[in-house]
Amino acid sequence: MTVKKLPRRILEARRKRPRFVRQESWRYIRLKEVWRRPKGIDSRMRLQKSGAPPLVKIGYRSPKIFRNIQPSGYREVIVHNPNDLKKIKPETEAARIASGVGLKKRIAIYEAAKEAGIRVLNPPRTLATSGGESG
Repeated sequence: MTVKKLPRRILEARRKRPRFVRQESWRYIRLKEVWRRPKGIDSRMRLQKSGAPPLVKIGYRSPKIFRNIQPSGYREVIVHNPNDLKKIKPETEAARIASGVGLKKRIAIYEAAKEAGIRVLNPPRTLATSGGESG
């Protein structure tokens, strides 16, 4: 199986999909924007009145074959160490280095992926690319 570019209609659907926010999260700092279903008896959002943010619905879902695919056409795989790269198929999958991995191991994972011909979606920022030190 080779990498296929996503169809234009799928990319447009992703772009048009609204950000689903928690009710009143814009009003109170203590409420994060993570989705929670509105349950209030008089909730404008639950009743889907005009001007209220949209609710999550099945119609926003993308076709199964295009889910979890990057716009580049690769399927994303989270990598925690260089050994995880052995499970990746370079033709269809790309590596994303986990957020908890430190710089030294990030560089080791990146080098191993480069040798194996695996694409890394978030390569490490090394001293060469971050600029010189001032002092």
